[in-house]
Formats: sequence, C-alpha cells, structure tokens
Amino acid sequence: MASPFSLVRSLLLPTTRATQSLTLRMTHEQYHARIPLGTAVVDQFLGIPPHPTKCQATYIWIDGTGENVRCKTRTMDSAPTSVDQYPIWNYDGSSTGQAVGRDSDTYLKAVAHYPDPFLGGQNKLVMCETFDKDMKPTATNHRAKASVVMKQIAHHQPWFGMEQEYLLLDRDGYPLGWPKNGFPAPQGPYYCGVGANKVVGREIIETHYRACLNAGLKIFGTNAEVTPGQWEFQVGCCEGISMGDELWMARFLLHRVAEQFGVIVTFDPKPSITMGDWNGAGCHTNFSTGAMRAPGGLKYIEAAVKRMEPKHLEHMRMYDPNGGRDNLRRLTGRHETSSADKFSWGVANRGCSIRIPRNVAEEGKGYFEDRRPSSNCDPYAVTGMIAQSCLL
Repeated sequence: MASPFSLVRSLLLPTTRATQSLTLRMTHEQYHARIPLGTAVVDQFLGIPPHPTKCQATYIWIDGTGENVRCKTRTMDSAPTSVDQYPIWNYDGSSTGQAVGRDSDTYLKAVAHYPDPFLGGQNKLVMCETFDKDMKPTATNHRAKASVVMKQIAHHQPWFGMEQEYLLLDRDGYPLGWPKNGFPAPQGPYYCGVGANKVVGREIIETHYRACLNAGLKIFGTNAEVTPGQWEFQVGCCEGISMGDELWMARFLLHRVAEQFGVIVTFDPKPSITMGDWNGAGCHTNFSTGAMRAPGGLKYIEAAVKRMEPKHLEHMRMYDPNGGRDNLRRLTGRHETSSADKFSWGVANRGCSIRIPRNVAEEGKGYFEDRRPSSNCDPYAVTGMIAQSCLL
C-alpha cells in the first residue's frame, strides 16, 4: 500500500516516463556543467600514494600567445632543493607558436618551484622561462627583461600585489550559471554575493584557494565580482620578479582546478557576451617602495605617478598580450574604468588610471594602484614596466 507521502507526491508531481525524460532533457539543454558543481569526491589517482623518494617535476611555461600556459612532467630521482638543480629541457615550439617545424626545439629553464598540491609527496611545480634555438628569450618571455629591471631597483624594495579578475565559462563558452540564450538580472547583487541566485562556481574558488596555500603561494584573498560568474583572487605582497612567478603559477592552478569540474576559465578582459552593461575584467596592480611605505611616503607616490603619465601609451601597449587592443574593449570610461587614451589619477577614484587609496592619502604613506592592466596581461611585463617608469 502506498504511503500518504507518496500519494500526495504523485498528485502534485506526476512522474510519468515522458515527464521524467522531458525534465532530464531540459536540464541537460540548460547547462553542460551540472550546477551546483560539487560532486562526490573520488580519488582520481586510484589510491596510489606518491612515491616516497622520486619527484614528478611539472615544467610550466607561457606559450606563443603570451597568455596561455603549457606543461609537461618528468621524473627526477629526488626532489631538487633549488631551481638550478632542474635540468634545462626542450619542447616542440612549433606546436606552441614559438618556433617553426623545421627547427622546432625550444628550451625551458627553471626559475621558480613550488610544492605540487595535486600530486603531493616530493613532487614539484616548476615555473620556467622559454628560450629559442640560440638560447635567446622567446618573444613572449617578458620575464628576462623584467628580471634585469628588478635587479637594478632591488635597493628600493619594490613590493607588488595583483588583483586577478576572471570569468568562469561552461564548456560551450557561455558564462557559467547564465541562462542559455539569455541574460541574468542586471549586475548589482553579485559582487561579494552569497546564495545560489547570486554566485556560481564557489567550489572552484575554494579549491583553488587551498591549492595556492598548499603550493606556498602568497594568495591574499578572493571574492565574487560584479558580473555574475566573475571572480577575483589577489596575490601579494611579493617583492620584485617573484610577483610574476606567483601570479602565473596561481593562474595555472586555477586552470587545473577548473579542469576537474569541467569548467573553463577565461582571462579575456571583455568577452563578446559581456559587451553590454557588464563590468570587464582587469588585473589591478598595487605598487610601493620602501620610501613610499615610510612616513612622508605620499610625496614619493605622487612623484612616481607623475613619471608614469608621459609613458601612458607605452604602458597601454604592454598591459595586454596584443599590444593594447584587448584593453580597448574594456577601458571605455564606464564600468569602473578609465579611458584607454587618457591618463588620469586621483584619490579613491576607481574611474582613474591610477588610484591612490583614501587611507594612503590620509596616512601620508603606502602604495598606489594601477587600474589599467587587463586580466590577460603578462605580470612580468606589467611589473617591469611600472618599475622602469617609476624608478629608472
């Protein structure tokens, strides 16, 4: 005999095969990635523990686009204790847009290494610079030049912090959580939002946060952003060239985590679907020196900002991987951005090229924020450019 509950349920929710089939079909048509994303955890390594002594070293590098990362892994008999213990390795540069097929060997040189939070054990993630057949930096190796600049200004104690915005996409390239063939409600409730009707993908964000911490990165924090499906994490403070190393590694970890959930991460500053009344994505960069952080440092901040003004167009060309063209879609003077063709600065003004936080102006010391870099910028190029303009 059917229970009272099942009887009521059958009256309120008919469960014919046709209805069930329609419900399933509508669900699959609505989203490719199931939302919410959380699923039962299954050991993806089938319970095989990390090897007790050997090291799987995953070499990571920037490809010919200047914004995508690649990786491959090799076995080492033991875990290196310094980056100079990793051998130079090669790869097929013709498959990454960095060489031609008839002369394709391109080289990887380790510059920073971190514990691998996915494989555990003795295993390492290795950030690498790329070099061509003549062992000269490839076109997208901006670290080589930035490293020279950072060594020249090391006595200034340059500190950086970068705020990385990004958008989560379903596998069809549509923003995660947006209704298919439509748009969500206007932006407003999503920034730092809580609730299934305001944010999507928190599983990815929290997993990424833990991955960064376990890799030893200086991740500062994270929050949901203004556009639905958009998030931000911050890395810093980092001194000198380490800023670029850590942000690239944090991006790699984000891609790897999202991969497990069947979700895509885009650092495009203004995807076509968000060209309407939606905020774009930037990579706001905070900078200070020892003098700026000391009492009376505001005068050094203002002097540095003024030195940056005549080099505005040069900065803009370096602030995205396509010579400034990507940023033109984002820096329109709307949606908390400045205009791409005009330099401006002010206190607590998010519509300026350079923002001096209100507390910095009141305390007379601290840092400034360059709001121009795009979300897909190369942090080596950005930090190197800021340091060069301000201090050299």
